Amino acid sequence: MEVRMTTFLKSVDTKTWKAVLTGWTTPTQATAAAGGKVVKEEADWTPAEDELALENSKALNSIFNAFDPSVFKMISKCSVAKEAWKILQTTYEGTSKVRMTRLQQLTTKWEAAKREEDKTITAYSTKINDMANEAFALGEPMSNENQVRKVLRSPPKRFENKVTGIQKA
Repeated sequence: MEVRMTTFLKSVDTKTWKAVLTGWTTPTQATAAAGGKVVKEEADWTPAEDELALENSKALNSIFNAFDPSVFKMISKCSVAKEAWKILQTTYEGTSKVRMTRLQQLTTKWEAAKREEDKTITAYSTKINDMANEAFALGEPMSNENQVRKVLRSPPKRFENKVTGIQKA
């Protein structure tokens, strides 16, 4: 979720992505009461305040339209893109403890992955790539070199000579 949405929001406009990162608050103005503030009428917003509100609205619109109605229900009451983003992050990626647990489970799965004799190298490579993508989504990128090594360590016996040649090269 995060990689695709981040890329999409940045492609809309870098200011749109910054609205997600920094958040947005409705402009206020001082009142006659000591230290008091009230929400400004939209008609009284400065051009800079209008611009920040527009970027928040573009980000929120992009986020709202990226998900199906069941997910939209979770964030529909949000008026700030950063708030919606945090809800989605927690929903899809979990808290740091959940993320760490998922990474540990993925590491165990990675270590246990073996190529079965009846499976093609392409199918096994795809499986390894999927695990690497999952690790990346959890914030732990896996190098292409590690993926290649994993695939080369699991060939069927009939390919051992070819793997040895590739490793020497």
